Amino acid sequence: MSNVIPFPRMSPAPQPRRTPDRRAFPRGGRRATDTAGQAPLVLLVDHDANSAARCEAILAKLHFAVAPTSSIEEARKVMDSLHPNIIVANIAEAAALRKANAADLPVVILSEDVMDPEMLVREIRRELRTDVKDE
Repeated sequence: MSNVIPFPRMSPAPQPRRTPDRRAFPRGGRRATDTAGQAPLVLLVDHDANSAARCEAILAKLHFAVAPTSSIEEARKVMDSLHPNIIVANIAEAAALRKANAADLPVVILSEDVMDPEMLVREIRRELRTDVKDE
């Protein structure tokens, strides 16, 4: 017998990551049940151009498909032609759209606290999930 103590086998050195680490980035509107290359269509109704532009930028950056409109009449035309998954509107337009909404689409009401990007996306996802559970 020898007095030599064998060294434990060492694993090979870790290889550098070849793809970007995407865990830190928000995933946006895509779900496992979505068709490849498509995202939920959000009908954005807001007469305030600054608020609408900010909201549209938030949603587009997070991979939602956005159909921006500035009036209820324009929103009704878009609803008939594009069939959105959800409506995002301020409180005045939301009430009128709920009356005209024959498809009973979920509506997220824009307010100051919902204009936070994380809160806006959380509300949209919550409404989309409850809409799927109701079916």
